[in-house]
Amino acid sequence: MEGKFTLEGAKIKYGKKDLLASYKSIPQPENKDTLSDEFFSNSPPAIFIGSKLKYPSVNVGILAPPIRSEDAEIYDSHKRWIEEKTRIGDILRFRGNLINSRFQSNVHAVKGEMGGKFLDIAREVGMAKKATDMEFQLKKRVKLELNFDRINKPMGAKAELRNVNLTENVKVEKSIEKAYYDTDLKAAEALEYLYHKHIDDQKLSQVLSLGTLGLGKNRKLVPTRFSITAVDDTLGKQLIKEVKNFPSIDDYKLFFGNFLGNYYLIFLLPDVFSFELFEMYLPGSSWNPTNSLTVSTDHEDYNGRKNYASNCVGGYYAGRLPLLEFLKNNRKQATALVLRFETPEYWAGLGVWVVRSAMRMSMNTLEMSFNNLEDMMKKGKMIIQEELGFDINEITKRSKLLKKFKTQTKLTNFF
Repeated sequence: MEGKFTLEGAKIKYGKKDLLASYKSIPQPENKDTLSDEFFSNSPPAIFIGSKLKYPSVNVGILAPPIRSEDAEIYDSHKRWIEEKTRIGDILRFRGNLINSRFQSNVHAVKGEMGGKFLDIAREVGMAKKATDMEFQLKKRVKLELNFDRINKPMGAKAELRNVNLTENVKVEKSIEKAYYDTDLKAAEALEYLYHKHIDDQKLSQVLSLGTLGLGKNRKLVPTRFSITAVDDTLGKQLIKEVKNFPSIDDYKLFFGNFLGNYYLIFLLPDVFSFELFEMYLPGSSWNPTNSLTVSTDHEDYNGRKNYASNCVGGYYAGRLPLLEFLKNNRKQATALVLRFETPEYWAGLGVWVVRSAMRMSMNTLEMSFNNLEDMMKKGKMIIQEELGFDINEITKRSKLLKKFKTQTKLTNFF
């Protein structure tokens, strides 16, 4: 059954002493003093569109460190953080040293001349290929700080923008430029086109949020938290259409991996495409300060979902995308049961990009094949017991897809 529940008294490897020993204090920004209201810097490039104002009003922010950096990209690059195995504390330090210089706008301001200078500059920065030099003037001085959100990356200090100017010409990827000027191309088609041009998901969500994709009459600003999930869901649905044309896998496959304290156990069963996710938040992990293990779950069968995955929220769509990428690359389809374990190693939430990255890593880390369901499940239970000291029996008993797989009569049974 979909929903959220608590497993009281669940035995886990991370006891209270282990938790206290592993928990770390959040690093403070490098400069604790009040900064000047004018500064010259460069954006990674990074734009953030906030969703807390009354719709259709939004805050549009241009993110940049308080002084120009020779390597501004590192402040906002998922790819770099993964490649360089950046630690959580360092990622937080990068984020805490970004100033979100923002202004209010209307989501429909991308049409015609409504947006004005600030929005034009924000759009150029958001589409930029590399870090962009800029001059900022704020309405008042600001102190660096760090704010957290479940979907977005941690955010630095907010500052109201008085004026901003580009001090160099902005270079844009040709594929992004093409999608921007093609006002007859639907947003989903534009995302698919850019995806096949190897524009990464971080950039895709940014250009979508800035209203640079889609039919001209439909373009609008999209808050960043919604654009991230929209990209994952849109690309996922497109891949599902392709995957459903492939034969099912020939055996049972098991994957296991970890990224920044997010452990994934992935079961693939030889059947038509369906997807079920259980997210376990161990006590002391970033979003579970209690002493009980909490669980969220959502799923879809071959016919897909009609409603938003409101229990696992953005993590559902971010986790589904790497699975579909794997199936497409192998020209197969499968039923997938995915178990995510958010442990105290993940002591500060960094955003849903961690989910996507952890799934991709897990499906490239350890792959095992089995001839039957029983052997695969036995191995999966043993891995989690050894790694986390947790018995997954209670979770697998609740799996809708496992129950359906075990009881549903298949045409192949008659041959």
